[in-house]
Amino acid sequence: MDGVPEPHTGWTFLTNHARVLAAIADNRSARIRDIAAHCRLTERAVQKIIADLEQDGYLSHTREGRTNTYRIDPAKVLRHPAEAGLTVASLLSLLVKDEADRATPPGDRSRPHART
Repeated sequence: MDGVPEPHTGWTFLTNHARVLAAIADNRSARIRDIAAHCRLTERAVQKIIADLEQDGYLSHTREGRTNTYRIDPAKVLRHPAEAGLTVASLLSLLVKDEADRATPPGDRSRPHART
């Protein structure tokens, strides 16, 4: 995807921080460019979100050659008081799907969904 992605109009249930975290959970070595395209954000916005998540200890990365490999702290507690006690693992268990499930049309019940 070249340039700035077309923004989504209207409201959504998830924050961009949650989307980026879920995209990283799907692929721990995803490039910022790919995360941005998946989340329909600019690369600059994704860089800032990753910096926010790293600063607060939700995410860390190691450099392997030209690639970053991310590590998510699944035990980290969510920030908002309404989610007091819920962990990153509990959030991601709802958001991250097996790639095979992603390709299954929503009405197709012929295959059971994978558990994370």
